[in-house]
Amino acid sequence: MASPDIDSPWLCAANESFGGCFNMQIEEIKSANVLNVLEAPSSSMSDTCNIPKPPPYPNKLSKEANNCKRILGTCSVPQEIKDTWDRLFKEVYGADVYIITDRKSYVPAHCNVLSISSPVLGNILQQSKVKDGIRYIKILGVPCEAVYMFIRFLYSSCYEEDEMKKFVLHLMVLSHAYSVPSLKRICIDFLEQDYLTRENVIDVLQLARSCNAPRLSFICVRMVVKDLKTISSTEGWKVMKRANPALEQELVESVVEADSRKQERMRKIEERKVYLQLYEAMEALLHICRDGCRTIGPSDKMLKGSQVACNFPACKGLESLVRHFSNCKTRVPRGCVHCKRMWQLLELHSRMCNDPDYCKVPLCRHFKEKMQHQTKKDEAKWKLLVSKVIAAKNALGPFSARPVDLL
Repeated sequence: MASPDIDSPWLCAANESFGGCFNMQIEEIKSANVLNVLEAPSSSMSDTCNIPKPPPYPNKLSKEANNCKRILGTCSVPQEIKDTWDRLFKEVYGADVYIITDRKSYVPAHCNVLSISSPVLGNILQQSKVKDGIRYIKILGVPCEAVYMFIRFLYSSCYEEDEMKKFVLHLMVLSHAYSVPSLKRICIDFLEQDYLTRENVIDVLQLARSCNAPRLSFICVRMVVKDLKTISSTEGWKVMKRANPALEQELVESVVEADSRKQERMRKIEERKVYLQLYEAMEALLHICRDGCRTIGPSDKMLKGSQVACNFPACKGLESLVRHFSNCKTRVPRGCVHCKRMWQLLELHSRMCNDPDYCKVPLCRHFKEKMQHQTKKDEAKWKLLVSKVIAAKNALGPFSARPVDLL
C-alpha cells in the first residue's frame, strides 16, 4: 500500500495526550464485563428439522457415454429406420450415382438421397452429365474411406467410432464443403472432447478457422497459450510458421496478452488483499477502543473462567503494534516505522468515521480538523485510499477470518 506520508508539527505535541487516551482504554478493556459481540447465536433444533433433504446426486457417466448421450439426444429417429437407410446404402440397390474418389475407386449412391441431404451435392448432380442412366461426380483430395463414411452418414447418420477417430479431420472438411451441419457438429464435438493433442492442435486450429468453427478455434488457441513452449517445437508449428507466418505472429501475441492479463489479475488480487487487511484493521481498531479486547493488556495474565479469547483475528495483528506504540520513546511520524503505520491507521479511521465527536478511537477528531489544512494532492490520495477500502468492505463480510500482519 502506498499510503501518504504523515508529517504534521502538531502530531508530536499530541503524543502525550494520545498515550494517555490509549492507556486509559487499556485499563477499561481489562474489565471482565466486556461483551463478546461476536458470539454466534445457537441455532434451534426446529430450524434444523425444517431443512429439506438435498436432491440425489446425478449418475456419474464416463466422458464417452456423456458425449454419445449428448449427440444421440438430439436425434429422435428410431434405430430401425436408421438401420433401413444404412442397409439401402450398403446394398446399393437402384444406385444411379457413382462418386469417384482417389485411387480410382468409386462409391455408388442415389441421386435423390444426396440432393436432399446436401444442397451442394444437389447442385453438382444437376450439372453433371448422365451416361447410361448413371451420373458421375468426383470427390478428390481425401481418402476413399472418408468419402465412404461421408456418403453413409448422408443416408443414416451412422458412423463407427474407430473410423471417426481416424478420419475426423477429413469428415470435418467434407461436412463444411458440402454443407452438412449435423456431421459438422459431430466432428467438432469429437475434436473438442477426444482428439486435441499438442502435436495436432495447430492443424486443428487452421482447419477450424477454414471451416468456420469459432468455438473449436478458441479451444485450440487456449491450448496453445497454456503450453506454447512444447507446441512451438512440434512439426505442425514448423509447417505453419513457413506457410502462415501471420498466424504464428497472432498466436505469439495471444500468449503475450494472456501473460499480461494474468499479471494484471494477480496484481489486482494482491492489491485487494492489502485493502482487505486495512479494512479488517479498521474494524479491529474500533473494536479495541469501543468494545474492549481481551487480547490487549498484560501478556502474563491468564483468562478467567468465564472469559474466552477474542474472535476478532485482526486484533492479534494490532496487539503488538499497539503495545509498541504505547511504549515507544520516539513516536513521531518519521522517527519510527511502526509508529508511522499506527499514525496512518488512525488517520485512515478518522477519514472513514462518521461520528468523530463521540468516537472512542484516540485522535479521531484531531485528524478530522487536520483535513481542512491538507493540500489537494494529499487529500486526493487519501480519498482514493478510502474509496478502495470501502470497496473492499462492500465485497467482504463485516469481519474476516484472516489474521492481519501490520508489523
